[in-house]
Amino acid sequence: MRSEELGETLLPKRLALPIFASDPLSSVAYATQEILLVLTVGGTAFLYLTPWIAAAVVALMAVVVMSYRQVVHAYPSGGGSYEVVSTNLGARSGLVVAASLMVDYVMTVAVSVASGVDNIISALPGLAGYQVVLAVGFVALLTAMNLRGVRESGNAFAVPTYLFIGGILLMVGTGLIRVLLGDGPVAESAAFGIVPEDGKDTLAGFALLMLGLRAFASGCTALTGVEAISNGVPAFRAPKSRNAATTMAVMGLTAVVMFAGITTLALTSDVHYVDNACQLTGLGTDCATYTQPTVIAQLAAAVFGGDHSFLFYFIQTVTALVLILAANTAFNGFPLLASILAEHRYLPRQLHTRGDRLAFSNGIIALALVAGGLLWLYDANVTSLIHLYILGVFTSFTLSQIGMVRHWNRLLGEESDPGVRHAAHRSRVINAFGAVVTALVLVIVLLTKFTEGAWLAVVAAVVLWVMMRGIRRHYDAVAEELAADDPRAASVRPSKVHGIVLVSRLHKPTLRALGYAQAFRPDELEALTVAVEADALRELRAKWEEFAVPVPLKVLDSPYREITKPVVHYVREYRRSHPREVVAVFIPEYVVGRWWEQVLHNQSALWLKSRLLFTPGVMVISVPWQLSSSRRADRPGRRAPGAVRRGEPAPRSGRERVEPRP
Repeated sequence: MRSEELGETLLPKRLALPIFASDPLSSVAYATQEILLVLTVGGTAFLYLTPWIAAAVVALMAVVVMSYRQVVHAYPSGGGSYEVVSTNLGARSGLVVAASLMVDYVMTVAVSVASGVDNIISALPGLAGYQVVLAVGFVALLTAMNLRGVRESGNAFAVPTYLFIGGILLMVGTGLIRVLLGDGPVAESAAFGIVPEDGKDTLAGFALLMLGLRAFASGCTALTGVEAISNGVPAFRAPKSRNAATTMAVMGLTAVVMFAGITTLALTSDVHYVDNACQLTGLGTDCATYTQPTVIAQLAAAVFGGDHSFLFYFIQTVTALVLILAANTAFNGFPLLASILAEHRYLPRQLHTRGDRLAFSNGIIALALVAGGLLWLYDANVTSLIHLYILGVFTSFTLSQIGMVRHWNRLLGEESDPGVRHAAHRSRVINAFGAVVTALVLVIVLLTKFTEGAWLAVVAAVVLWVMMRGIRRHYDAVAEELAADDPRAASVRPSKVHGIVLVSRLHKPTLRALGYAQAFRPDELEALTVAVEADALRELRAKWEEFAVPVPLKVLDSPYREITKPVVHYVREYRRSHPREVVAVFIPEYVVGRWWEQVLHNQSALWLKSRLLFTPGVMVISVPWQLSSSRRADRPGRRAPGAVRRGEPAPRSGRERVEPRP
């Protein structure tokens, strides 16, 4: 797609919702499960805390959504939390947010895909043991779809997302109606008892408070991905800010309804879910081989009449699909954030470039590689991965809300219009309240999850922060070194150009290099060869005289059979004795069509170039000679990568007749 076609990839709200909000919408599939997982360490004694914890999560979701609606109106350029914090709190704080978000985007892919695979295995237990293969395969599939472009991925992901929303609402509605009619659904695990961990069923005081806070921190996974819409405002159709704010409100309301409904249904159907299946009593089978169905699977089976009903398989299918596709939130957010950071010279510039389909291809591939590596390292285990999650989200939440408070303070100091000031006062109150609440949650997450694995996320964010600072220093130093600050430099010329053609034997590539070097018209030109074998040198001299080459041949002795060192030494010595001259070194090279041919050729040329390029005042010029095999790479029907982007025409088929030129 051409660059001017970028406007055709802008998204209406109906496609933006599944693209940017699939992560928080799908998080409801495991947020309730994570709360129960923590509380059941004490058996069933503390399940009464579940509704209070869920209510706190719902309230937090409302606060965060309202706060980020202010962000999309105030900063519609798409930087989201990073732009807010960088503008209002400084570049270093902005990098803290950027590093935290990048870590969390990676975790979004890993956790969403792993959770989706768990739901597949709940419906198809025979796939147990293939979690890693399935998870990595799904990451590869998502990568391929996103490389096709934002709009194409939105069309592909919209249907599963809306089917998931409809399926969950149908399940919750049906289950609650049955409860009201006195025929409430009962989960399969309701018949199982739970053996509490040693002494955990008698927790009280501070210990009970910490357990509740741990459960709350785990339930906060429902908020992951909320900020993605603020990062993706430029992808919306006009009016961008209003459409983004509307989409965020719809996302927040839908997520709250689904999360509250699932939690209520889990409590009324008496779902039991534990970290270790051997905590369950009354299984009637070996706990070591028993695979617990997910909370969603248990609810679907209870509501729709068993785990072989059509609607059970429908719920499991759309849940697995949307959990896997929820990773698409990260596949849109991570490359966009990486592009902005690359534009600001905090990441390699390759991450700022769009590919043939106007997607940030390099960022997409980088995200897929890191997330796939995590899934392999942690065996695609949701419980292990979840501890690395949400820390980055609440770091960015907190700093961005503090930044927005400073933004409104500055606006109030400059604005005199009463209407604008009233709106700014209201927005400042919302953001200030959001900053306090999210800061408290960040402290809770750090206290409860740090020793369980969250420290790895902290270390990764710190490493990223240091790396980005180092990249920026490098780019700044290079820019300063390359800056053209003296207008007289444009008229400076070398006193003389000394040309050197490297020769191994006299063949067609050498003759082409000699011809090109003469056309180059250097002030002096010589051919240079290294004498490794006496017979080869005699043959070269004989042919040189036979062909009457009009360029003098200089021979360097090499008693130790070195080729690179004598040439490099000769060129450097010449430069040392003629510091005002430029040396142009012409190197004949073969162009081959097969990868293994490259191993067999050009090794000496590669080493020479790598050494000579570090010598000031030396220009290295490759003179290619295309071997017959190289025609394979340019045969009809094949294009080099990036050919579409460069506007190259499609190759002719072999059957097309080409008229000869007159």
